[in-house]
Amino acid sequence: QVQLVESGGGLVQAGGSLRLSCAASGRTFSSKVAGWFRQTPGKEREFVAAISRSSGYTIYADSVKGRFTISRDNAKNTGYLQMNSLKPEDTAVYYCAASNRAYVSRISTEYNYWGQGTQVTVSA
Repeated sequence: QVQLVESGGGLVQAGGSLRLSCAASGRTFSSKVAGWFRQTPGKEREFVAAISRSSGYTIYADSVKGRFTISRDNAKNTGYLQMNSLKPEDTAVYYCAASNRAYVSRISTEYNYWGQGTQVTVSA
């Protein structure tokens, strides 16, 4: 079992940056693929980025490519999402997720563990 807790959300002006963290309990985080998703009211949860267990492979949604960077520190059982050049359309609740699968995925149903979410609001 893995428990995930996000932090680092907040209010930022357009063009600014935020760094989200995802702290995982237990000693099995290194064996999980990690991902970030986001959701706005009335919309389905949207894939943002994912990273392989060893950090050797990452994938991004086209909407964040070149602006967001996903990373992880397995020694600290923590994942990160560095968000630069933020836009108002990035406003959402951001969720950290972990998967038992061996491959990175854009599909939310392939993730087994979820955090409670952290709000990111980008003002124009």
